[in-house]
Amino acid sequence: MKITTVGIDLAKLVFQIHGVDERGKVSVRRQLKRAEMSSYFVNLEPCLIGMEACGSAHYWARKLEGYGHTVKLMAPQFVKPYVKTNKNDVADAEAICEAVSRPNMRFVAIKTVEQQAILSVHRARQGFVKARTAQGNQIRGLLSEFGIIIPMGIRSVMKQIPDILEDGENALHGFEGDLDEHHHCNLHNGWRYDGLAWAQT
Repeated sequence: MKITTVGIDLAKLVFQIHGVDERGKVSVRRQLKRAEMSSYFVNLEPCLIGMEACGSAHYWARKLEGYGHTVKLMAPQFVKPYVKTNKNDVADAEAICEAVSRPNMRFVAIKTVEQQAILSVHRARQGFVKARTAQGNQIRGLLSEFGIIIPMGIRSVMKQIPDILEDGENALHGFEGDLDEHHHCNLHNGWRYDGLAWAQT
């Protein structure tokens, strides 16, 4: 019988697939290595394919759609109720296959390469902002151990650090060279870069 619906449990190296025919009878239940995915689905008659919207899902959705298949992505929490046994790759693929065929299922829109690229830039920027904030708070915490208090905010840190390093009467006198060298090392290693300078709020 012709396979009409396939559920794929995505992974980095080995993928589990579960396919059924128009009557809902299991037609295929097998593992595919990453290198076998393209050759398998390019030779499979067009069908409905379901996947969880997780890592690499949008890539595979675009690729499989290019082979003529209809691909639907679902949030993992909407697939979970269809898992019949203990959670494993085989059970997950079967649950995905069943969930994608439900008429009232909520699906996730497949992102284009451009949309994913923009999101990646935003995520990377958020990571830099988080790391910058964390180091600013670390500096404030370390200086408070020496009785030097800096107000909250990265601007306050950037504004007061030069004066603190030049102050010959505070507890850090004699260490300012090491601190300044470490500060410039951080700038050199990527804290200050085009579009996200330390001084930016």
